[in-house]
Parts: sequence; C-alpha cells; structure tokens
Amino acid sequence: MVNRVAVLSDIHGVLPALEAVLAEPDVVAADLIVLTGDIAAGPQPVEVLDLLASLGDRVCWVGGNADRELVEARAGRPASIEVSNWAAGQLRDDQVARLAALPATATLEIDGLGRTLFCHATPRDDEEVVLVDSRLARWAEVFDGLPAEVATVVCGHTHMPYARLVDRRLVVNPGSIGMPYGGAGAWWALLGPGVQLRRTAFDVDAACARVAAESSFPDAAAWADEYLRSQHSDVDALIAFGPRDGR
Repeated sequence: MVNRVAVLSDIHGVLPALEAVLAEPDVVAADLIVLTGDIAAGPQPVEVLDLLASLGDRVCWVGGNADRELVEARAGRPASIEVSNWAAGQLRDDQVARLAALPATATLEIDGLGRTLFCHATPRDDEEVVLVDSRLARWAEVFDGLPAEVATVVCGHTHMPYARLVDRRLVVNPGSIGMPYGGAGAWWALLGPGVQLRRTAFDVDAACARVAAESSFPDAAAWADEYLRSQHSDVDALIAFGPRDGR
C-alpha cells in the first residue's frame, strides 16, 4: 500500500517541464512517481531519461507507444514522426535497452483508491484512444477482461487531463508534461487518498529558448513553440482523436 503517488505522463523529452514538476513539493514528498509512457520522444530525450534514472527506485516506469517506436526506429523501422526518428538516434544503448524493457502496465494498491492499474493508452493497447466523453460501450470494450478488483485505471496518451467514473470504476488521465493540449504548463496528477489534477506553471518563453538552444533537433525551436505553448486546444484534440475511439 502506498499513500501518495505522483503521476507524470507524456513527458515527450521536454526537460524544463519535467524539472518544474519534479521540483513541486508534493512530488518531492510523494512515496512514488509513476510514469505512464511517452517519456523520451521529443527534443531532449537523453537528458530526460538520465534525470528520471537518477531518481532510482522512487520511479515506477510504464511504457507508451512512443517509447516502443523509439526502440523500433533504432532497430531500423522508422516512426511516422520526425522527432521520434531523431530522438532514437540520440539515445545511448543502455537507454534503448531500458525503453525496450518497459512494462505495458503496473498495478499498485493506493490509499483511498484501491487497486490501481497504470497504463499508457488502455490496459490492453498502448495506442488505443479513449476520451473523457467516450461512450460507455467503448469503455466496456477497452476494459474487457480487466480484473474486477481493479478499482482505478490511470492512463495517458491523449494529453488532456480528466477524472471520471466508468461503471463504478474511476478513470484518471493526468494530462501531459511536455505536450499539453488545452493550456500551457505541465499537467500531472497526485493520487491518494483522492485524486488531484495538477498543473505546474513555468516560464514558457524561457523553456522554449532553452529547448531551442540545448537540443540539436533541427526543428527544436518550432517544436517547442508549438507544443510548450500548447497551440493545440482541447477542442482541436478531441476533434482529431474522436474518430479513433469509434464515434
């Protein structure tokens, strides 16, 4: 049983945003930090992985589709996203091995929330889409086979924070650290005994300038301007993702 868990999802290789969240007092005081995937696919992959690895056993790692795609790109199967192919080429062999070994899920007993399953997209697939307004039949489909004793599911992937009930089961998405849709800042969640959806503000101008200066990704400045400034709204994202949840 753990009392307090900080959930960080979809960091996407953005070091200044990650540093800002890790400096939060409630993250420092948490019993555990859980990563729910898409950790390194972005402009500062090596630095982000090294910082998280330095935290040792305080971090529980779960893999996402972008982490898998980095490993695949390193093995000669390019990703469809330019920054992922670039990031794959930056990683050290030990970092590729770490990403290749990431589990698809992790389960913890959390005070007040019961048995809690962490995944990237859904418990059965690392790139399946479910949204805050997905219909109940869709949720039943993606939760098919999930043990009844799992009281809470924590997922990422869609970069938009929410908490909702699905047939008595609590579902939480912490939002994204490095590529938020709907508002600038680094979005995360604090679990136990309840759920707090949190946003860490940081100097976005300074962060964009730092990514542009420190990353060798050719389009680092434009990438940071698009994603750290959250130029895609939650409405944009829901419209884009909606067809992928079967609606």
